[in-house]
Amino acid sequence: MSSKDKDGHVGHLVLKASTIARAHTILAYAAFASALALGLLLHYKKIVKNGVAGYPEEWFPSVSATIGDWYPERNVFQILIALTSGPRLALVSLLYYLQRSQETSLPGIVFTSGIVRTLSCGGWVYITSSDDHDIHDVFMITYIVLNLPWMIGGIYATSHKCTSVRKKRSIIASGFFLSIVPLVYFFIQHKVYRVPGAYTHYSFFEWGLIFLDVLYDACAEEEFRLNDLHVAIGTSKALNGSVAPTQVKYIHIGSSPPRQSRSESPKLKSTTAPAQNWSLTLTNLLSSYRPYISFTSDIYLSYIFWSIFTSLIPTLFYFSVWELAIAGSELALFSTLSPIWLSIPPMLSWVRTRGGQTTMQLLSFAGVAAYTLQSPLHRLFLVAFATSAAMIPQVVNWIDDPSYQSIVTALGLMLSSLSKHINHSNNPIWPFIDERSGGHNKEGLVLGLLALCEFFTRPDERARTPLPDEDKDGPTDSEPATHWLVGALPLGSFIFILHSLLSDPSTLIAWSWTGYEDRRPRGPLPHLHGSLTHLCQSIGLLLVIYALRSSKTHLLASPLWFAFGCASTYAMYTFRNWPGYFGGLALAVFTMGSFPTILHNASSTRAIVKTTFTAMLVYCLLALASVWTVAYAFVPGGVYLRERTDLVLVAQMACLALAFNWPALGPRLTSANTISSTVVSCARNTVTLFFILGVLASLYRFPTAPIQPFRPGQRMLRAGIWTIHFGIDNEGRDSQRRVMNLIRDMELDVVGLLETDLHRIVYGNRDLTRVIIEEMGYYVDLGPGPNSHTWGAVLLSKFPIINSTHHLLPSPHGELAPAIEAVLDVYGTAVTVVVSHNGQEEDPLDRELQSKELARIMSEAYPRPVIFLGYVVTRPHALRPNPYQILIEDGNVHDVDQDDDDRWCEYILYRGLYRTSYARISRSSVTDTELQVAQFVLPRHGRGVTNETEAARYLRSRKEELPPEHWFPMAYYGNQRWGGVNGHFYHVFNTPLYYALPDDAEI
Repeated sequence: MSSKDKDGHVGHLVLKASTIARAHTILAYAAFASALALGLLLHYKKIVKNGVAGYPEEWFPSVSATIGDWYPERNVFQILIALTSGPRLALVSLLYYLQRSQETSLPGIVFTSGIVRTLSCGGWVYITSSDDHDIHDVFMITYIVLNLPWMIGGIYATSHKCTSVRKKRSIIASGFFLSIVPLVYFFIQHKVYRVPGAYTHYSFFEWGLIFLDVLYDACAEEEFRLNDLHVAIGTSKALNGSVAPTQVKYIHIGSSPPRQSRSESPKLKSTTAPAQNWSLTLTNLLSSYRPYISFTSDIYLSYIFWSIFTSLIPTLFYFSVWELAIAGSELALFSTLSPIWLSIPPMLSWVRTRGGQTTMQLLSFAGVAAYTLQSPLHRLFLVAFATSAAMIPQVVNWIDDPSYQSIVTALGLMLSSLSKHINHSNNPIWPFIDERSGGHNKEGLVLGLLALCEFFTRPDERARTPLPDEDKDGPTDSEPATHWLVGALPLGSFIFILHSLLSDPSTLIAWSWTGYEDRRPRGPLPHLHGSLTHLCQSIGLLLVIYALRSSKTHLLASPLWFAFGCASTYAMYTFRNWPGYFGGLALAVFTMGSFPTILHNASSTRAIVKTTFTAMLVYCLLALASVWTVAYAFVPGGVYLRERTDLVLVAQMACLALAFNWPALGPRLTSANTISSTVVSCARNTVTLFFILGVLASLYRFPTAPIQPFRPGQRMLRAGIWTIHFGIDNEGRDSQRRVMNLIRDMELDVVGLLETDLHRIVYGNRDLTRVIIEEMGYYVDLGPGPNSHTWGAVLLSKFPIINSTHHLLPSPHGELAPAIEAVLDVYGTAVTVVVSHNGQEEDPLDRELQSKELARIMSEAYPRPVIFLGYVVTRPHALRPNPYQILIEDGNVHDVDQDDDDRWCEYILYRGLYRTSYARISRSSVTDTELQVAQFVLPRHGRGVTNETEAARYLRSRKEELPPEHWFPMAYYGNQRWGGVNGHFYHVFNTPLYYALPDDAEI
C-alpha cells in the first residue's frame, strides 16, 4: 500500500509484516529445494559419495554435499540464500519489536541470538566443507546451538494472546531438538565407526532439521498477522497523512524526525533540553543493571564455595592413599563442622552483617590461593581453614534466605560441574590443580575478588541486593516450627548427594558403564554425553524456578515427588548402560528440584546452630561410609560396609524423607516466599546459558576424524601398563597431563591404566581419561564403576574395540580386583587384551583365585592373539599357588621377558604375536609405579606365529639392526642425574630391549 503527495510523488510504502515473513519462508525453502533438485539431477553419485562409502550403500546426499560442492547448485543456492538474508534480519527485528518488555531481558537475548544465528548461517553457507571443513563445522555447530535460545526463548517470549503460535513453535522446536539425537547417533556411526550407509540416515535427519528450522521461523507470519503489524517506509510527513486505520501497529522507517503538534507539551517539543532529560547517566545505567550484576556475583561466589568444598577431601585423601590406612589427615574433614562457632551469639550476629559475610568469604579465598603452596601438608592446612570459613556464611544464607539460595546455590553447583566438563573433569580453581595441569587459579581468584567487591559495595542494607519486585519478607511465622533434627538430617544428606553424584556430569555415566558390544558402546560416553546430566539438572532447576514464582513449592515437597526420587535411585543402582543412566538423570531432576524443600525445611527449625552443625555431621558420616564401601580392607570396621553402597543409598534417602510433607506428620512446608520476576528471568537465562555451554563443550570434544594408530600400515602395536595412583602425583597435584605426555612420547597404541576409579568424593569425582582421549584420540573403556567397589581399571586403545567385558575377580577376603577383557580390531585381526588389578600381598587366597580366573579368560580366547597388561603381586617364576606360574601355564601365554627378574607388581604377557621390544620407564614423581611398554608385530593377516619356541622368541638384537620404526624415543636415555625427559628415563636395563624376528616369520 502506498500514498502520493500533492506533487504526485510516492510519500511512503506500507508493507504487511506477515508478507516479509512469507518471503523469507519461500526464499529459504526455494534455496534448499533448488540445490537438492539440481544436485540429484546433475551429480547424484558424486554428492552421495563420502569418505566411507558411495552408491549404492550411500544413496541420499547430505546438506553440505548438496549446497557446497558442485556447480551450478552451489551458486544457485548461494544467490537465493543471499536474497533470504534481508527478510531474515527484518523478521528477527520485527519479532523483537513485538516481544520486547520492561519486565524481562528474554526478548533481547532472543534478538541477539537471532542476529548471531543469521551471521553464522552465512558462515557455513559461504565457507563450505570443501573450502575449510573445520571453519564450516564451527559455523554450523554455532548455528545449531544458537537455536536453543532462539527457539526456546522465542516460545517463552511469544505473546499469550498468540496461543496458536506458541503451540506451533513448541511442537516444531520439540521435533527439531529430538531430531538431533538420531542425527548425532548416525554421525558417530559414520565418522567414528565408519559404518557404510550411516551417512544416508544422518542426511535424512539433517534435511529434517533444515525443514523444521525454516518452519519455525515461518510461524512469525501468523504472529505478525494476529498483531496486525505493518512496516511503513517513507517520510514522517507522508506517514502522518496516511489514511491507514489508527489501531494498526506501525514501524516507521525514514529520515525525517516526527513533527510536533502545537498541542504537545513544551518538554516534548523542546530541542534544547539537557542530555539528562533523554538519556541515562553512567551511574543510573549501572544502577539499572546492578541487580543483574549482583545476581551474577552471587552465582560466582557460590561457585567458589563449591570449588573449595569439593577440594577438601581430595586434598586430605592424598595422605590416606600413600599410607593405605588411616593417616590422621582425615580429621581435616571435620573442618566442615565450623557452623558450631555460630553458637556464640555475637558471632552469629556479625556473620549476618555485610562486613561479616565479606570477611568470611574473603578468608575462604585462601582455599583458591592454596595452589601456590608446594607442600601437600601446607595446602591441606589452608584448604581446611578455607572450608571452615566458607561454611559459616553459607549455612547462614541457606537458613536466612532459602528461596533465593535455592537458585543461587544450585547454579553455583552447576557452574562448578560445567567448569569440570569443559576442563577435562578438573575444576580449574582447585588448589591441587595448577597451570601445568590445566588450572586457571589466578583468573578464578581475580574474578572472585571482583565479585566480592561488588557484594560489599551493594546499595542495599541486606547482604545481597533485592531484585525488583522481590518479596522482602522472610519465612512466615504462621508455619509451625520443625524440630531441628528433622531439618538437619535431610540437609546433610542432600549436600552429600549433590557432592557425590552431581558435582561432575560424568559420575552418573560411570555408575552405568559396562563397555562395548559389536563395536559400539553399550551406554553413554562421559566426554560426549555428560551434557545430558546438565540438561536434567537444568530441568530440575526450572521446576524450582516455576514453583517459587508461583508459590507452588508444596508440589516439590509431596510424598509423590519423593517416591519419584526413590524410584530413580533404585533404577540408577540396579540397571546398567542407558537404562541405568536414565535412572541417574531422573535422580538429577529430583535432586535439583528438591532444593527449596530441603532449605525451607532446614530454615523452619529456627535453631540454626543445631541444624547446620548436625547436618554437616551427617554429611561427614555419609562421606566416610561411601569410602568405607571400597576401602574396607584398610579401615577399622570396614568389613561391615564392604560393598554395601546400597546401605549408603538407603541411608541418604531415609534422611532425605524427613523433609517431605507426609500426611502422618501433618503439613509443614505449605508455601515459600516467592522470588521476583527479575530473579526468574536471570535464573532461567543462566540455566539456558549453562546448558548451551555444556553442549558446546561436548560438541567441541566430538571426534572429527577416525582414530588412527601411531604407525598405521606397519601391523605394529605398542602396549603399556601403568598404575597411576588415582591421578595424584607425589606433590599432591593432578597428574593427568603428565601421564598423557609420557604416553604420547612412547606412542602407545594400547594402554592399561590402574587405580583409576575416581568418581568418588575422595578423588574429586574426576575422570583420568579425559585429557588423553580428548587431546590424543583413543577409544576408552573404564572398568567396573563406583558401585562395583574396586579401585578401577582403564583400557585406552587406538584400535576399535569390538567387544569388552568387565570382570570382578574372586576376592573372598581382600579388596575387589577389577579386570577388563576386550577384543580389539588390530589391522583386521581380532586381538584380546586383558587389563587387571590383582589383590594385595596380605591375601594369598585372593591372589590365587584371581590368577586362575585371569588364566581361564586368556586360555578360552585361544587361538586368538592375547596381550595381558596387569598388576600382579608376584615374583617372576614363582611357583603355585603364586600367580606367576598359574598365569603363564594355565593362561597359555609367554612372559614379555622371562630374564627380567626384578619385577614385583606389573607384568606384560602375550601370545600369538611377535614381540620386538620391551622397556621399563621410570615413574619420575608422577606415581609410585613405573611404566612398562612392549612392542608387538602381528603375523600376516590370516596367519599365525610360525615359531613360538624359546629360541625363536629370544633372538636379542641391537636397535640399529632393526628398522627405525621399531625404536623407542632416543630422548629418554639417561638417569636420575642427567638425560631423560621430565624425570622419566629407561631404567633397570638403562635401554629398551630389542628382539629380532625369526627368519620364517610371516608378517
